[in-house]
Amino acid sequence: MNDSFEMSSQMNRNLSKRIKDIKLNSLLEITKAINHNHSTEQLLEIFENVIKTELNIGKLVLFSNENGWKCILKYGVGEEYNYINVENDLLPIKEISTTNFSQTTLSKTFEIVIPVFHKTEPLAYVLIGDLEDKVEVSPTIKHLPFVQTLASIIFVAIENKKLAKENIRQAAMKKELELASEMQSMLFPTSLPKDNVLDTAAFYLPHQEVGGDYYDFIWLNKNECAFCVADVSGKGVAAALLMSNFQANLRVLFNHTTSLTELVRELNTKVMASAKGEKFITLFIAKYNLVTRTLTYINAAHNPPLVSIGNSISLLKTGCTGLGMFDEITKIKEGILNITSGTSIVCYTDGLVELENDNSEDFGIDSLKDIIRNNPELDMKSLNRLIMETIINYKQSMPYIDDIALFSLRMH
Repeated sequence: MNDSFEMSSQMNRNLSKRIKDIKLNSLLEITKAINHNHSTEQLLEIFENVIKTELNIGKLVLFSNENGWKCILKYGVGEEYNYINVENDLLPIKEISTTNFSQTTLSKTFEIVIPVFHKTEPLAYVLIGDLEDKVEVSPTIKHLPFVQTLASIIFVAIENKKLAKENIRQAAMKKELELASEMQSMLFPTSLPKDNVLDTAAFYLPHQEVGGDYYDFIWLNKNECAFCVADVSGKGVAAALLMSNFQANLRVLFNHTTSLTELVRELNTKVMASAKGEKFITLFIAKYNLVTRTLTYINAAHNPPLVSIGNSISLLKTGCTGLGMFDEITKIKEGILNITSGTSIVCYTDGLVELENDNSEDFGIDSLKDIIRNNPELDMKSLNRLIMETIINYKQSMPYIDDIALFSLRMH
């Protein structure tokens, strides 16, 4: 009797030691796999082998949140797991629980639900059960703490892999945006004239890393120059790409014609071909003759620039519809202005005047007029700086809602 009891006790001790060894080796194997950055599939393969082969747990279904709850591992079950509704059946479960499905077949199939959380966010749900009923304490119950530990280690590791991959993706995207920003900055003129004939200055603030606002200054010949401000509908990379294409077309077309009407018609055709009617560009473009002191311009649905002559401020509105709105622009009207000494022109995009403060009030064109009217002594660079300082204070805690471009010019 005593011999039989002693033999039974020894067998239990040996079995217990073997199980402890299995668990320890399993944890070591998982740790090594994580340290060697094994794939999610390899980690799940180790998990299945431990649960199924080493611990003799007969049934398992594993749900993971992969942009929606999906079954990523299963064995020992038929198609009944398809009837599990994770949102209704599992999400309310915050701790390890016995199963309580509304469908009897599911409750018979699975015994335990193990939720795996990262802080308050559920990462996975492990459903386990035995292949057949047993009289003694089932392996499912006996090894429950270890199964919980193993599942948590694996899914935290998987989540960390996701986060690492996302960080790499975001870093690569940031690098691409920085490169795009550098390339976009090359589209703008590297220097602007500031002498006793012309005083010009510009400022650009993209809403994101890159944007769809644009300004330019081009010498057509020794007596004529052209300048423009444009704005693509939308923001970000798509707007920046369309604008870079627009800038290239603008400069090429100026090599073939100095007629603003012809130029705008051609640009409209190019924008339609590039944007396929999904985006449009507003444009103010002007040509100034230093000898005749004549300014010719077309406003293609852009925010009207402000012309300051003494205390008088007027708007440059004459022109046509925006580019890319229609297949053809049938009616284009050129505006003509005789320039007196000291005349200033301030061109801008809607991100400036539509900027809101904490009371949801636009900065507005009247506020811009007041800055120009009250500071006639400022050079163009100082005027632009004052405008930007004013709107920074005006917006209070509100964010910038759009790209901002400023181009200011004074004819002496």
